[in-house]
Amino acid sequence: MAATAISVRAGIEDQAAGDQQSAGAQPSTEVYQALPSKPESYLGLYAPQMPGSYSSVTSFTQMTGVAPDVVMYYSSWLEHFRTDFAQTAARHGAVPLIQMEPAGISLAAIAAGAYDSYLASYAQSVRAYGDAVILSFGHEMNGSWYSWGYRHASAADFVKAWRHVVMVFRKVGADNVTWLWTANIVSAQPGNSEIPSPGAWWPGGSYVTWVGIDGYYIQPSWRFVSLFGPTIAIIRKFTGEPILISETGAAQAGQTTQIADLAAGVHTYGLLGFVWFDAKGKLDWSIRSPAAIAALRDAASAYPGQSA
Repeated sequence: MAATAISVRAGIEDQAAGDQQSAGAQPSTEVYQALPSKPESYLGLYAPQMPGSYSSVTSFTQMTGVAPDVVMYYSSWLEHFRTDFAQTAARHGAVPLIQMEPAGISLAAIAAGAYDSYLASYAQSVRAYGDAVILSFGHEMNGSWYSWGYRHASAADFVKAWRHVVMVFRKVGADNVTWLWTANIVSAQPGNSEIPSPGAWWPGGSYVTWVGIDGYYIQPSWRFVSLFGPTIAIIRKFTGEPILISETGAAQAGQTTQIADLAAGVHTYGLLGFVWFDAKGKLDWSIRSPAAIAALRDAASAYPGQSA
């Protein structure tokens, strides 16, 4: 689906101390929602080699018959915006989703403006690109496996850093950004006991466009309602922003059934869609079997620009 820009304007209030000192152009007084927020609009993909190459995306489409309209990659701190990748994605009717990872970086330093020159440069590149971009900063912060997350950095510092990053982009005028605040599923399944509610990391609706939730079908018996349902319920207590399943996959053993379950869950809960992690991680999440491909095609038939 080619992204159709929609401008939704609303006043903003700078709640973060020190944000008035951010580098860049004069502050914007408007918030832009650059992408539609209709349920079942986005079928996204992460695949190896991105953003260095788009070949894994085209190979996925050739194999499955499904053309992603969101393509995700992970960006290390101080890495610049990949305009070349974004332009390629746009030519294929997709929107880039970038997960900015401040690994080993002090959140307090980010909030204090220590990296404003980098952030302003990044924002200027995004603004110059001009088309829609989805940005997330410090994803899965309620998990304990990243330096910016639970038990490693304070939630208060995360909130200040998130707000500061958003304000730098706004002051530069990068209004083509959809801000995706991405949490991990809470302790809904055995083995996830160290994942608390993400509420403490919420920066406020003035700084977020969409909410992302990451979670995987690790066991063949797991289903959407128990995997994602509790986290959705918690998030709905503090925001009504549209929700995207921003990173997910299913192990080979239950993949066919769970792809159908994922699609049904997105529909039932009225979510934006999902981003499939088509690679090997903790397990092999890649879709390769004829039955899984057929299940994905069937799921995709509900999405704009796709057909079963």
